[in-house]
Amino acid sequence: MIRHFIFFAALSWMGATALYAQELTAVARVDPASSQIEEGWFGKAEVSLHLSQGVPFRVFTLAAPPRLVVDFRDVDWSGVKATDLLANPGTVTDIRFGNFQPGWSRMVADLAQPMLPDEVGMTIDDATGAAILSIVVAPADAAELAGRSGPPEDALWPQQEAQEIPAPLVDDRFVVAIDPGHGGVDPGAERDDINEKELMLQIALELREALLRSGVSDVVLTRESDMFVSLEGRVAIAHRSGADVFLSLHADALSQGGAQGATVYVLSEDASDTATAHLAARHNRADIIAGTDLTGSDDEVASVLLDLARQETEPRSKSLAKALVKGMTEAGGPMNRRPLRQAGFSVLKSADIPSVLVEVGFLSSERDLKNLRDPTWRAKIVGGMARSILTWRDADAAKRPLVRQ
Repeated sequence: MIRHFIFFAALSWMGATALYAQELTAVARVDPASSQIEEGWFGKAEVSLHLSQGVPFRVFTLAAPPRLVVDFRDVDWSGVKATDLLANPGTVTDIRFGNFQPGWSRMVADLAQPMLPDEVGMTIDDATGAAILSIVVAPADAAELAGRSGPPEDALWPQQEAQEIPAPLVDDRFVVAIDPGHGGVDPGAERDDINEKELMLQIALELREALLRSGVSDVVLTRESDMFVSLEGRVAIAHRSGADVFLSLHADALSQGGAQGATVYVLSEDASDTATAHLAARHNRADIIAGTDLTGSDDEVASVLLDLARQETEPRSKSLAKALVKGMTEAGGPMNRRPLRQAGFSVLKSADIPSVLVEVGFLSSERDLKNLRDPTWRAKIVGGMARSILTWRDADAAKRPLVRQ
């Protein structure tokens, strides 16, 4: 016997998702061989997910840009690739999935045009418990999409602004905030079986260990597992922890210019070059990638970047960046041919914490990819970074009285 759960977008489908919150529990696995996204008639598209069991879920859309978002409690996406579900991008141009918050996972589908769910339903086989979630999206007017988009307000579901922020460290020790880029539903750059979010978490954990071994530094990570943290939340964690420095770690992939080698970035309204501008634009879309509603906020974020970089913090950030370039070079690098650059990275917008973004390498480079996967190389470069941060700490402390004068 198969049970059918179906609700329609036209019948207040946002509020209907609570139907599942009481009946279905536990973690489901996705069957990538049976799941798919297909183009339909009249510009429609159908998402069909085959799950090992039924779970609570909700569906909503976001308008800027058009996206379909599905939250689950909870789905295990292990071993599933975007190409398994979306072999031929069309109306759905891209898809991402992964952990969103503890106990919750998310799927985000980018849409080529304004669209709304036309039909949403889950069928569950009583004999096996296996479930099929089917979502049909149809073309819609842009104004209609804007009016009907946004996360539903429901206490049963996680709030995007909620972040786990550690308590402030009460001693006067030097505190380093390390930010492993991406996470959860936002995988970052991907190549073969490697993704940026996992590599950066590994390097962040290794850097934390190196700094703690020094005995003179405390460390806080913006995330310690495969979870999504918003750009604003990352900066908030650094502030709440009383961080003295903020270091964001990345390993992107750039097709243009054959980018390779470690590069350190500081905040600036003007990018050093076109490739850096594209890189900053990609990083600044992390919240959009993860299905966050940022309608009307992009221009505001861009306009305040330089305002937030206080006159005292900006030269300290540049000094930290130079120290990192020197230390990573001495550790063997390899460094980019122009290792010190600048751009408008949103995650560097803290007004009072010296902040830098480090591309430890580029997944688009064969050499860098080999290095990033090599524990021996990582140990050397992490050691160089740790020594650089502590050397900068001492030099910065010596300069502070002169700055205040």
